[in-house]
Amino acid sequence: MADTKMLSRMPVVFLLAMLSCFLWGSATPAIKIGYDLFGIASSDTVSIILFAGIRFFLAGILIIIFQSIMAGSLIKPEKGSFPSILKLSLAQTMIQYFCFYVGLAHTSGVTGTILSGTSGFFSIIIVSLVFRYERLTASKVLGCLMGLLGVIVMNLTLSGGASFHFVPMGEGLVLISAISLAVSGILVKKYSSRFSVVMLSGYQFILGGAVMIAAGLLFGGRIELSVPPYAYILLVYMALISAVAYSVWGILMKYNPVSRVSIFSFLTPLCGVVLSAIFLGEVEQALQLNKLLALLLVSAGIFVVNRKQEADA
Repeated sequence: MADTKMLSRMPVVFLLAMLSCFLWGSATPAIKIGYDLFGIASSDTVSIILFAGIRFFLAGILIIIFQSIMAGSLIKPEKGSFPSILKLSLAQTMIQYFCFYVGLAHTSGVTGTILSGTSGFFSIIIVSLVFRYERLTASKVLGCLMGLLGVIVMNLTLSGGASFHFVPMGEGLVLISAISLAVSGILVKKYSSRFSVVMLSGYQFILGGAVMIAAGLLFGGRIELSVPPYAYILLVYMALISAVAYSVWGILMKYNPVSRVSIFSFLTPLCGVVLSAIFLGEVEQALQLNKLLALLLVSAGIFVVNRKQEADA
């Protein structure tokens, strides 16, 4: 009971959510650097899927190994948990990351990161209108509109007049990935009442990763294996991003309202923009007025959605 109360305290929620969002933000530049190190072209979709599958399969293995060491015995899927693992794997790994990896290959790190940050808005809409776990209040609607406006502003260009830039294989897939992420978070909330969050996270990664590896190999995907040692260190780090971030986020979802946790989603695009600017050389793009304004709107929208969450819930 004490541990449950601790995980609901705002300082603890803040620190753990900030850790998850920093890791997720660092994934954007890590993935793009990984493409270069392992010789994967942005147009080579099947190799991208293979690369993602290896990462997630490794993430699942790391989660199960660590948790088994902590428990003193091998963590196995709990009785009756496979349907939940399958549904979670579809939303959280297969659909989300197929769209995210392919989409990210056709857009910039900065744009991809900001778009992925919209998952917080979709979480609010879905948890209120589909699952009906929370009420959809005026402040939540206003915040969602501000966030969507931020996405639109981010894609506006003022070269000879305003125009809207939206590439289905780039921004479109990243947006679908954000929706899938939102659904997966709510599924974790739903299934965590019956099963261990860490067990669900580990085995859904293993299942999703195995499916993506098989699909990648079946359709001719390949990655360069003769790479410097630091390329494999980066791959392990990318696996740890998933292993740590999703496990921590899932635990927060279990012990807190979805809206309360979603407020921290703004940290992901913030961290991602900064890290992309540093490691991908996108400083000029990150400092464009529309990108900064979009980031401000997205962050402000999440704040408006959640600032009266405790009073409205």
